[in-house]
Amino acid sequence: MSANTFDPTRSDACTPSRAARELGLQRDEFDLAIQLGHVRTLPDDGGGGGRLVERAELDRLRAQEGFPDTFSDRVRTVGTADGAALMDVPAGRFTRLARLGLLVPVGFYVNRYRTVVWLYLAEELKRFAAAAENAHLLKGRTPETLRSQLTDGVDLRARNWRTRRLGCLLRQADNPWARAGAVAALLPPVEVADIVKDPYERARVNRCRPELPELAPPGASSGHLAERITTAQDADEIEWLRSELATYVAEARGLSPATRTALRRPRPSRRPTARPIPPMARTITGAVRTPGGAAGPPDWGAELRRAAAAHVSEWPRTSPALPALPPTLRNHGTGPTVPRSTWRLRAWLRRRSPRPAEV
Repeated sequence: MSANTFDPTRSDACTPSRAARELGLQRDEFDLAIQLGHVRTLPDDGGGGGRLVERAELDRLRAQEGFPDTFSDRVRTVGTADGAALMDVPAGRFTRLARLGLLVPVGFYVNRYRTVVWLYLAEELKRFAAAAENAHLLKGRTPETLRSQLTDGVDLRARNWRTRRLGCLLRQADNPWARAGAVAALLPPVEVADIVKDPYERARVNRCRPELPELAPPGASSGHLAERITTAQDADEIEWLRSELATYVAEARGLSPATRTALRRPRPSRRPTARPIPPMARTITGAVRTPGGAAGPPDWGAELRRAAAAHVSEWPRTSPALPALPPTLRNHGTGPTVPRSTWRLRAWLRRRSPRPAEV
């Protein structure tokens, strides 16, 4: 371990997990408080890329009146059914208000039935229901302008969540590259590559790109659904994010240009070369000289045809124990012929264990 790993300036800081345990809060409540800006954090300079919480910040939270109940109420989230009951409206009206963008979700997740469950801050719902200017939206007939938007299929829940998420990420970013990475997290990769054409700058933006938490169970369809929600879909939204990304990259380029290191080409792997297979030894059949002194040429085609016919027709089901026979020369001339039974036995032996004959 390096001696420079310990940083005395951060000896009084702890991780968010430990801070949540010390405060007696759930981890998701503490993470939401960080996103909403209720808890101040510092970047981890140790190379982990996370955030740290100072002890002074923990003391400030403990000193709040009514802690931890008041703190938990500020980060308490509810779904559609609980939110409608909290506002004393039907669930259908609550969903319509959320689709129109009047109620902004703070989170979501995809359940095992591949259904998106939107989460809302209970504190914001209470504030919306208590406002006098919203009374006509909670009771009575929905205005015609809003009903026409619902008829056209408007649904601003995903877009409002992305806008809120971007605000939380920009609040935590402490340099232009981090702000560029926060904007790039909501854009498709092809749009990021079109704006940031330099490969070194694009690599820097991708390193600063924050990772989103697991919002869907494992599965192709659930993951695709969560990806559509976390990525900009509307043309005007994509155009606005492209403009913001170009602005932040230009600002970051002027302050701290991306490091240009030489690209290393991977060495070609040394693949083992297969050794050549030695040729199989074959039986050499000599020709017997005739009394006239001339050696007749062996009829290889006829011999192979006879050997194949004998192998197919009279192949034994169980290999009998056969005595070893001395090598003999084939007679292709006018000399004495080998008995047919002995020839079949020799052909079968050649096919079973070929070996060179003595010539």
